[in-house]
Amino acid sequence: MLTPVVLSGAVSSFDLLAWSSPGWGATLVAGLWNTCLIAFGAYALGLLIGVAGAFGKLYGGPVTRDCLGVYTTLVRAVPELVLLLIMNFAVRDLINQAMLAMGYGRVELSGVAIGIIILGVVQGAYSTEVLRGAILSVPAGQIEAARAMGMSPTLLARRITLPLMAAAAVPGLANLWLTVTKDTALLSVLGFIELTKATSLAAQTTKAFFTFYLAAGVLYLALSLVSVVIFGRIERWARKGQRTMEGGAH
Repeated sequence: MLTPVVLSGAVSSFDLLAWSSPGWGATLVAGLWNTCLIAFGAYALGLLIGVAGAFGKLYGGPVTRDCLGVYTTLVRAVPELVLLLIMNFAVRDLINQAMLAMGYGRVELSGVAIGIIILGVVQGAYSTEVLRGAILSVPAGQIEAARAMGMSPTLLARRITLPLMAAAAVPGLANLWLTVTKDTALLSVLGFIELTKATSLAAQTTKAFFTFYLAAGVLYLALSLVSVVIFGRIERWARKGQRTMEGGAH
């Protein structure tokens, strides 16, 4: 729910950023919460697609590899905004027409769900390439030894490939997380109330553009700094075994 209309000259910047009326603080925080929800959901979906895509590209059949190659190439070649518009309007319309043709009702999804799906598909292409590179960094001898012991592909992936590739994948995955937090701003074009859209509404209503866009920049920066700290700890955890092995070698 939006706060009442106020004039920027009638109140101070602190009043405009207050939690309750005439401030827009609650609106900005609600937008930040939607940004985090969409970013986290899209990142998780993209990671699932990326794991499947990476293994499919490396170990799948020719048709699987070709399809995944087309997917990753198209997504990385076309600007994200164009993909968002295509997937939101064209693809959703095609799905609804197919549902109606089969006698079902139209698919109704919330803005958050649509944002997660669209950005998740985009993230999946980049995650596929990051994870594929991380898998290729796993020493071939480790994989050959596991196969010689009779490990199934699933067991090999769970016990050998995934643990060893984690350290190599974390930096790239951290960059993808920071990217998706910023890509949520593109959803404002579609009318989704995330942080950028909430900031735009507040700024246009009060005409205090500098105040609100500066506040949004601070919120995005805070989110990025917290993310950097978290991923830094994850990377140190993922590299613990490697440091131990290197120390033992010396």
